[in-house]
Amino acid sequence: MRKLTYYVACSLDGFIGDPHGDASSMFTFMDEEYAAFMNAEYPDTIPTAFRAAFGVDGVPNKRFDTVIQGLGSYRLALDSGVTSPYAHLREIVASSSLTESPDPNVELVAGDLAARVRELKAEDGSLGIWLCGGARVAGQLVDEIDELVIKSYPQVYGSGMPMFGADFDVRDFALEGVRSFGNGVVVRTYTRKR
Repeated sequence: MRKLTYYVACSLDGFIGDPHGDASSMFTFMDEEYAAFMNAEYPDTIPTAFRAAFGVDGVPNKRFDTVIQGLGSYRLALDSGVTSPYAHLREIVASSSLTESPDPNVELVAGDLAARVRELKAEDGSLGIWLCGGARVAGQLVDEIDELVIKSYPQVYGSGMPMFGADFDVRDFALEGVRSFGNGVVVRTYTRKR
């Protein structure tokens, strides 16, 4: 069975963006060492428009063949005129307000997102599903998440958009690995205890 991975960037205090979802302050930590790690380990997560600049244009997907995101995350691309930000992946956008997909590569899901994820997980294939964001979508899918890859940036936001927009309910994960970088970024990988 394929797995759902929440691969996400956050502040030290667990916010994936400011109160409006802006996380651009984290971009300042993209140095040569960290970019080399991202290119080698997670090339699939680099938006299609930036793949050539990052030296991964034409590189086969390594971990994921599908990306899931909410309308807030997808809106960042739409507002810049990009209708398929991850054209090298199958794109799914959770939205009840968009009624027609602006791109043939983008599937809109207005109903039961968790049920759609279970269908995706049951498909044959060696690559997984990347949960890109945001907080509400992560909250809807928290029980379907099999792996967390948390890129913690050395910043404290104080408030903002949390990693999960979900009701209180303890869910346990096991630490599988930690990688730290000279710029202060720490990448932790956890698997779901079931």
